[in-house]
Amino acid sequence: MKVSDILRVKGTALYTVTPDEPLSHAVEIMGEKDIGSLVVMEHGDLVGMLTFREVIQMLVKNCGQIGVTLVRTAMDDHPLTCTAETDLDEVRRMMLDRHARYMPVMDKRMLMGVISFYDVAKAVVDSQNFENKMLKAYIRDWPAENEPDEESKLP
Repeated sequence: MKVSDILRVKGTALYTVTPDEPLSHAVEIMGEKDIGSLVVMEHGDLVGMLTFREVIQMLVKNCGQIGVTLVRTAMDDHPLTCTAETDLDEVRRMMLDRHARYMPVMDKRMLMGVISFYDVAKAVVDSQNFENKMLKAYIRDWPAENEPDEESKLP
């Protein structure tokens, strides 16, 4: 299974901010859209990722205040990325290694989408459920063993 399979199901909604926007505006967008991440773009290029993790870290650092902090100050400026052709097992490994919950999907310099750890887990569970269903159907339709003919039953 590839990342493109997740994007096909997930849809194309993308939410971005610029690094010079106030962090308070980014948090407002995340709250309104009920999303856990924003891709940070500048002049058409991916420059960072802002997730609720970075927001919480900034709140802790600033004693619970966001104040006039800019997105640039809080964002992860080296986010993990993948392509639509990246295998899901590789994405899972990358996300686990970096404790990343969100990953931008890129096609060269173009942002194609964002996948979450939830999206990856759901795809794996759905795939396993489908396999399970197919295996159960196969077992249920298993051909009966050939009954021995009458001649072979004789002593």
